[in-house]
Amino acid sequence: MHVLRRFSDILNYAVIAACVACLLAMLAISFIGFFAMAITGEALSWTYSLARLFVPWIGMLSITVAFKAGEHVAMNMLLRIVPAPVAHGLQMLSLAVLGVFAAMLVWYGWDFFIESSQYYMVSDQFQVHHRWVSACVPITGLVLLFHLACGRALLEPPHLDLSTDDAVPPEASR
Repeated sequence: MHVLRRFSDILNYAVIAACVACLLAMLAISFIGFFAMAITGEALSWTYSLARLFVPWIGMLSITVAFKAGEHVAMNMLLRIVPAPVAHGLQMLSLAVLGVFAAMLVWYGWDFFIESSQYYMVSDQFQVHHRWVSACVPITGLVLLFHLACGRALLEPPHLDLSTDDAVPPEASR
């Protein structure tokens, strides 16, 4: 389980880096448009259209980051009220539903990706294939499935071993 959790952590860092790269690309494109407008007095037609192509990537991939961090809306109040076996069952049910959702993202997202044949007309000379945007759907599903491979360990925060500065699985800290 430690290897799966470690891989999930590394994958999460890679997804965070991808989200940051998309955000920086959006900002750079927007600043180019702003400075062009400030210098020439005319807007570049392609900056807004190109920058918004990063939004689906940021939105979809951030789902996985929030899931990994446990930042999604949770029913913690309900889990505190019900007995521990019921809370455990609800947590497992939640992971199962998320697994089905992730599998559907992969299954239907792959078809969406493969059947994408259109181009976004960013400008007269610059086109971006629709597959760029549609690829974020199955990739998000795959990342969620990798995180779900950790199972119940996702529901427990990592325990820190201050001597090694690494997170250790909950079983090892007992």
